[in-house]
Amino acid sequence: MSDYKKVVLAYSGGLDTSVIVRWLQDTYQAEVVTFTADIGQGEEVEPARAKAEALGVNEIYIEDLREEFVRDYVFPMFRANTVYEGEYLLGTSIARPLIARRLVEIAVETGADAISHGATGKGNDQVRFELGAYALQPGIKIIAPWREWDLTSRESLMTYCAQHGIPVDFASAKKKSPYSMDANLLHISYEGDLLENPWNEPEEEMWRWSVSPEAAPDQATYLELSYQGGDIVAIDGVAMSAAEVLGYLNRVAGANGIGRLDLVENRYVGMKSRGCYETPGGTVMLKAHRAIESLTLDREVAHLKDELMPRYATLLYNGYWWSPERKMLQTAIDESQQVVNGVVRLKLYKGNVIVVGRQSADSLFDESIATFEEDAGAYNQQDAEGFIKLNALRMRIAANKGRDLG
Repeated sequence: MSDYKKVVLAYSGGLDTSVIVRWLQDTYQAEVVTFTADIGQGEEVEPARAKAEALGVNEIYIEDLREEFVRDYVFPMFRANTVYEGEYLLGTSIARPLIARRLVEIAVETGADAISHGATGKGNDQVRFELGAYALQPGIKIIAPWREWDLTSRESLMTYCAQHGIPVDFASAKKKSPYSMDANLLHISYEGDLLENPWNEPEEEMWRWSVSPEAAPDQATYLELSYQGGDIVAIDGVAMSAAEVLGYLNRVAGANGIGRLDLVENRYVGMKSRGCYETPGGTVMLKAHRAIESLTLDREVAHLKDELMPRYATLLYNGYWWSPERKMLQTAIDESQQVVNGVVRLKLYKGNVIVVGRQSADSLFDESIATFEEDAGAYNQQDAEGFIKLNALRMRIAANKGRDLG
């Protein structure tokens, strides 16, 4: 244990990670460096500094990573139209690679012997943090307190605080949500409490980023999203950075009752887990991106992307962002996006995202060929006869041989 002189901790300033600071100090006699990332969780991160100082922490990192998070992680993921198990937009998963990278970098900068995190031994995040850390720094040492200590509940954590003089805002603690929540600029998730029974409907009071579709405005909201290289660069003609785009879409979509999801998913560690998610901006982004791709991508490229997407989604969900196979897939995906340019017009109405228009200078839609009116010879319908017969040839041969194809 004495080998760990300094440990970098992913620190939120909440109950769990405050306990971890003191536990690391007492258990390993180690100096603790805290790292707090602002990735758009919607809460002030600066108070974490005072909390860390009160726990005797001298090296405190608090960083605004919102722009980097959306530009370098969220946007590349959406170029692939990434959805896990048909529904989940991977809001928690995509935040972990960036945090893991900074943990490792800060460990190098400060000469730390190890890194630490507050993920439990039941969840996916322990895997995501640690796979990323090992990929970026193969010899890194990792301390996961939830896999070591005997503290198993919120009550035991509170008792530990009382015994070790850890300051706790008890008034705030009593008002704490009963749900285990994770938030960043892409989403907010809810687990635990009544959600542990998959039959229970979520309480309306639980949701924080969106109104219910029933309470959404009776008038639709129209948006025009401008794409360049597969990424949104402007909304309604106003240029925006990546983080600005997502923040704006979160507000507008949430106000229209968009982005709620109730899901039972298969965790990498083997168990099924029920969670609820709010991803207003991401829900809009997915719909719009598929719309602009439908206009600009070659058919076989689009279909191949759809075949690769589930594998890409599984890699991200399971924590393999920093893997050679994810990098290979990303290279292919990004190559396809060079022609994904143009504008998509959307109508947001009571929980629905409706595509009502799309245009692009790189469009492969040829009206002169697709028209139901006179096409002036642009398409020879007689060509279809041979096309169909050739595609039917193998089935005709089999049928002539008496094969039962029914």
